[in-house]
Amino acid sequence: MPQSSSSSSSSSSKFTYNVFLSFRGADTRHGFTGNLYDALCKSGVHTFKDDEELQRGGEITASLMKAIEESRIFIPVFSKNYASSSFCLDELVHIIRYSKSKGRLVLPVFYDIAPTHVRKQTGSIGEELAKHQEKFQKNMERLQEWKMALKEAAELSGHHFNLAGTEYESNFIQGIVKEVSRRIDRVPLHVTEFPVGLESQVLKVKSLMDVGCHDGAQMIGIHGIGGIGKTTLAKEIYNRIYDQFDKVCFLHDVREICSTKYGLVHLQEQLLFQTVGLNDKLGHVSEGIQFIKERLQQKKVLLILDDVDQPDQLKALAGDLNWFCGGSKVIVTTRDKHLLASYGVEKTYEVNGLNEKDALDLLRWKVCKSNKIGSSYEGILEHASRYSSGLPLALEVVGSDLSGKSKDEWSSTLARYERTVPKNIQQILKVSFDALQEEDKSLFLDIACFFKGCRLEEFQDILDAHYTYCIKNHIGVLVEKSLIKIIGGCVTLHDLIEEMGKEIVRQESPKEPGKRSRLWSHEDIVPVLHANSGTRKIEILYLNFSLSKEEEVEWKGDELKKMENLRTIIIRNCPFSKGCQHLPNGLRVLDWPKYPSENLPSDFFPRKLSICRLRESSLTTFEFPSSSKKFLCMRELNLDHNQSLTQILDISGLLNLEILSFRDCSNLITIHNSIGFLNKLKILNVTGCSKLSSFPPIKLTSLLKLELSHCNNLKSFPEILGDMKHITYIELVGTSIEQFPFSFQNLSMVHTLQIFGSGKPHNLSWINARENDIPSSTVYSNVQFLHLIECNPSNDFLRRFVNVEVLDLSGSNLTVLSKCLKECHFLQRLCLNDCKYLQEITGIPPSLKRLSALQCNSLTSSCRSMLLSQHLHEDGGTEFSLAGSARVPEWFDHQSEGPSISFWFRGRFPSIALFVASLSTDNRHPNSDFLSLTAHLRTYTDGIEFDINSVDLNLVIQPDHTYLYDLRQQVMELESDLEKTDLIDEWIHAEITFKCEGGREEELFIESGVHVFKLKTSMEDIRFTNPHN
Repeated sequence: MPQSSSSSSSSSSKFTYNVFLSFRGADTRHGFTGNLYDALCKSGVHTFKDDEELQRGGEITASLMKAIEESRIFIPVFSKNYASSSFCLDELVHIIRYSKSKGRLVLPVFYDIAPTHVRKQTGSIGEELAKHQEKFQKNMERLQEWKMALKEAAELSGHHFNLAGTEYESNFIQGIVKEVSRRIDRVPLHVTEFPVGLESQVLKVKSLMDVGCHDGAQMIGIHGIGGIGKTTLAKEIYNRIYDQFDKVCFLHDVREICSTKYGLVHLQEQLLFQTVGLNDKLGHVSEGIQFIKERLQQKKVLLILDDVDQPDQLKALAGDLNWFCGGSKVIVTTRDKHLLASYGVEKTYEVNGLNEKDALDLLRWKVCKSNKIGSSYEGILEHASRYSSGLPLALEVVGSDLSGKSKDEWSSTLARYERTVPKNIQQILKVSFDALQEEDKSLFLDIACFFKGCRLEEFQDILDAHYTYCIKNHIGVLVEKSLIKIIGGCVTLHDLIEEMGKEIVRQESPKEPGKRSRLWSHEDIVPVLHANSGTRKIEILYLNFSLSKEEEVEWKGDELKKMENLRTIIIRNCPFSKGCQHLPNGLRVLDWPKYPSENLPSDFFPRKLSICRLRESSLTTFEFPSSSKKFLCMRELNLDHNQSLTQILDISGLLNLEILSFRDCSNLITIHNSIGFLNKLKILNVTGCSKLSSFPPIKLTSLLKLELSHCNNLKSFPEILGDMKHITYIELVGTSIEQFPFSFQNLSMVHTLQIFGSGKPHNLSWINARENDIPSSTVYSNVQFLHLIECNPSNDFLRRFVNVEVLDLSGSNLTVLSKCLKECHFLQRLCLNDCKYLQEITGIPPSLKRLSALQCNSLTSSCRSMLLSQHLHEDGGTEFSLAGSARVPEWFDHQSEGPSISFWFRGRFPSIALFVASLSTDNRHPNSDFLSLTAHLRTYTDGIEFDINSVDLNLVIQPDHTYLYDLRQQVMELESDLEKTDLIDEWIHAEITFKCEGGREEELFIESGVHVFKLKTSMEDIRFTNPHN
């Protein structure tokens, strides 16, 4: 990498160390710090600790400075004698200085010393500094640097451990390891392979912001022409400073996403999901604004809005800086400088092209992967760089075009650049396109015209079929040439490159769209159909009205006849006035939801058709007999949501079919036996065929996944003819299956099995049979997820599913859940909702953490007491929900009656279990859902609520039910907020309130309790009466 251009590597490169430990060796080396180092290393956190005992005075060595510069997170361990070491204090100065300049995180640990002593330099810290003051009378500047570094470090959020407390040091260390792991798990964005000239731009933008400032939120604008590197710069800044923020979010391609119907709402959903994990669907932009204001007002947020072009985008995503906590940063990239000015963004930076030296450096790296090149090539490179006008995008494309070529080929290539007059960026990019092989050119144009932003897996099968060969290698060529990029599985390309590709196609016939190879705009396609002006030039037709007003297309139905070379048709959201009378026989992909005819044209013989997707079509029957050779290449057939389809006739001619789906064909009555003998079929989806009463026998030797859910009239599972060793997933939700064939045992590799009746108990003979009646191969040891809902299994059926991890028996008629449940050592989640006859659960598996037994009104009081026993919950992490209103168990430490329960704590939020039971006092509405409670947690000190959000506990409490939940998992965010306050030694009042919609809590008798996990929280740090009284 050219050092002159990039003094430090891009932040997207790996750090040498995740953590740098700074500590006073004599105090903690062989105790706390040694244990912390071991715990970090065991968790895979690469940690630097000075094991050579260099902390004996003297200057900081170059190797130690290098370790500081190559570390991501700094943990200074402040101990009582920390300030006695001038070495430690000098090291701290370097850490604070470097963290501020590079945006690194400092996470202080106060080991048996109060943070206030470090911040205010009192106690032992003050005493040691006084000694230094006497010693350094002639170097007071150094002393002031120490004092400032101590103050700044102590003002940061950190961890405090008191030796006089009762918290185990090992638990305290695990808390630090957990936070470090959470921080380093943030994945940096890919910036660029060669960050030439980036460092100076980063420093200029960072000079506009004060990352350590907490006074208020700030908005910074980055503007410049397309292709100049605005997004690259924003990504680099994001990577460098995101550790300094509570919540981070980078919203890519705002302008492009907002061009879709739900663009702004989608971006708001992305913002809320990336920052606070909210996964709700928003109904309107105004709703999203309210959510953002409420959820992020108390969070220090880093938000990047990339490629903004309209004021309403800023208003919807960062309308007012008061939406965010002090210290938050909103960085906006745009091509429109006026947009920033009109929105009142005062601090802006204009990205200019690379200077001549940086442009040459980038070109060398792109051509040769090195900053050195033969002198005879330098002149040619200088010649080439002039055509790129300092634009990084153009330099990358030109460099990729020259890479791997000889000197003579360079000269020839540059001769082509000479002919691109005027030399604008699109013409420069087209030179690189012109150098591609024909197959690569064609694929690039397809992606530019149709598939930008799509997941590769969504369209690769379409283009594989379109070209009849795998396009994977050609995708690689386009990536190598910097024409496209694969990011997160999606194919993306710069909008200038996209427009260049579309313009190439337009220029095939500027005034007659029907003579172009590709049509993607309804403004071109509809007139071509109206005028019947299509030609054999057209290869792909993609019509989508989703981004505009849907309108009916008037046509005669035979307009596709002239398009003899049409290989791919994709039509979305487009009604036609008449049915289709002709389809080209050269078709390889037919993807036409709401296909407007009852039948395929009689003269349609597409011998190369590979993908046929006719969802929501008007087809009444479908037939591909073996005598027909029309569809030998078909791999996928999709007839989902076809309400006219009544029968599937002989499809034995589909010898190569791999995917078959006719989901939600509600009028489908009969299926031909040939469906059961498609040897290459891998996925079969018959979900929602409500009139289908029987299914033919199957011998699908390649089948992986079978879905027969919501076939309401299906009475029996299909007979299995021989082994089907590849199938792993079966779903039978909402059927009327009453009988399973004995041959079901042939499906021995299933790991997910879902059976859900329609109110009728299933005859599970293959499960309920005695052990000696069925071969041992039918013991379903591979099943991990078992859902037998509204079924009637025998008491000992679980002996066949000993490795199950998730078990749902909701709605079954079981009265006793037998002791064999105890043998399921891996079972973590058990759902028994609506098992109205269930009285006893006689065995609890050792790994069980979540149990839901809602509406199990027959549970005995002894069973309920057993499920609430202390030994099941003392290890923490459990969530149990039971029918019936139980009393607070005796082993709980505190209880309350009424709509709230309170306690006081200091230090970290305590590890506690919450018990809640509610009893309806209104006999007119027993077990009525409309009286359900929700739980909220708020924290106060000295009667003043913290300047942090309250927590809505994920707990809905039904009347006449009992709940016992470990709250630790639900208050992690609150705990993080508490750590940032200056109240580590203060008593904090926590209040959990239970609210009912409409304020009808008085109609419920509520009893609640709190249990403290004594191994994790000291009783000295929690009170159930006000400690201030």
